[in-house]
Amino acid sequence: MAKCGKKMSRIGRKPIFIPEGVTVTNRKGAVTVTGPQGQLEQAIRPEVIVSVEGNQVTVKRLADDKLSRSLHGSIRSLLANMVQGVKGGFSKTLELVGTGYRVNLEGETAVFSLGFSHPVQFVAPEGIKLTVEANNVVIVSGIDKVLVGQVAANIRALRPPEPYKGKGIRYQGEVVKTKPGKAGKVGAAGGFGTGGGQ
Repeated sequence: MAKCGKKMSRIGRKPIFIPEGVTVTNRKGAVTVTGPQGQLEQAIRPEVIVSVEGNQVTVKRLADDKLSRSLHGSIRSLLANMVQGVKGGFSKTLELVGTGYRVNLEGETAVFSLGFSHPVQFVAPEGIKLTVEANNVVIVSGIDKVLVGQVAANIRALRPPEPYKGKGIRYQGEVVKTKPGKAGKVGAAGGFGTGGGQ
């Protein structure tokens, strides 16, 4: 844990560059970040101090205990993600793999056909936009990195990749480790038995 605290502390010392079109306001124990994509606000713990000077944001801790070091890096990372989010946003792409697996968008609701007896509806929460491509790709986008990641995880959980053929919902580029099918196991067992009888 000490190494982790030191690593987060090193992260915390790095200033955050404020790009053109983004404003950062620090007042009343909270930081507000506004940009072309929207606005985010983060409460600031009393263990750290946030300063906005020119086009940079810096985070300093008031003590050197483990909690302060951890908060130092965590808050700096949160603020950096907020700046990136309001500037250009975040997105995660998921793919549906399987015969007959598809998704359609009805307003802000994604309707999934995932091999169940009924379609599964998923309503995008506030701050999240869902985009569907080619009936088997879903793009989750928004300015809050944590929320984008959570929504993508919730969609994946509707039908996680099964272990034999990998059918289900997966992140784009995700490598799904599959197990050998039962037929393969039976064949292997049969071969062993035959060899043992010779």
